[in-house]
Amino acid sequence: APAAQDNKKEMKHRLIWSFIFMGLLMYVSMGHMIGLPLPHFLHGTQNAAAFALTQFLLALPVIYLNRSYYIVGFRTLFSGAPNMDSLVAIGSSASILYGIFALYRIGWGLGHGDMALVEQYSMDLYFESGVMILTLITLGKYLEARAKGKTTEAIEKLAALAPKTCQVKRDGREISISTDDVRVGDIVVVRSGERIPVDGFITSGSCTVDESAITGESVPVDKQVGDNVISASVSTAGYMEYEATRVGADTTLSQIVRLMEQAASSKAPISRLADKISAVFVPVVISIAVLAAILWATVGGMGVRFCLSIGIAVLVISCPCALGLATPVAITVATGKAAEKGILLKSA
Repeated sequence: APAAQDNKKEMKHRLIWSFIFMGLLMYVSMGHMIGLPLPHFLHGTQNAAAFALTQFLLALPVIYLNRSYYIVGFRTLFSGAPNMDSLVAIGSSASILYGIFALYRIGWGLGHGDMALVEQYSMDLYFESGVMILTLITLGKYLEARAKGKTTEAIEKLAALAPKTCQVKRDGREISISTDDVRVGDIVVVRSGERIPVDGFITSGSCTVDESAITGESVPVDKQVGDNVISASVSTAGYMEYEATRVGADTTLSQIVRLMEQAASSKAPISRLADKISAVFVPVVISIAVLAAILWATVGGMGVRFCLSIGIAVLVISCPCALGLATPVAITVATGKAAEKGILLKSA
């Protein structure tokens, strides 16, 4: 649970700062298109280098904050097993590296008085595309972490339903012991208003038991000698003694908690499918990007700048922002709605 909370906190920190710098970058790169004012030193062709460099500097914090995509993405790519992170790394790297290339071309154009070249490359800075990819995927990862955090909270609340101590009869005496110390065969005593600590069957007495925490049934159930009782249910009336049959990790409650923990750490089938597809998709996308650039150069007769932008466009649009964002959002909403209705999910 602490690890899940730390991960959620770290993801939130990354997301907030990513959005701050992305917002500033979007303002600088596209604000002028909708009439928003820009500082005078970023205006005009003569200030193109400052305009490009400012965007690059605003992109750097987002790249650093989300460096894990590059580390994991390129590691899996070079090991021959690319996954979704590989597509994120390739797509964002392509746009950012092209932006750096454009920055150098602007510098060259200013140094040689080629203002047409400067103006051309000022419109070809794709820093905001790379940053947008990283930020959107981080938003998806944060929502995923938050959904896991909610599940962890539900698990903790569920585990807390079992009483910490209980009354058992040993050597003809009734003693209070820790629930963890109850052994199979012990005679457990439960009075009205107390929670049932472990599973077993009634040997004497009778009571009315609220089992809603386990079964969802809101109407209390009457229990007689020989009937089974479930851990974490509540005796609402009566007195009973019962023999413990399942204790510790074997109780119904412990098994439910274990199922939920497995569900929290598992991947949704669509996420696993995405990783499988990525193993084939990544090399195909790279091949299509290279082929598109070559065809525009040979058949289309276009220049290097145009062909590079075509190849990068293929890499960027192939980045699975929708999958990285939509899947966690769907899971988060579904988990939240299910929790409101008292439904606990046992697998992703």
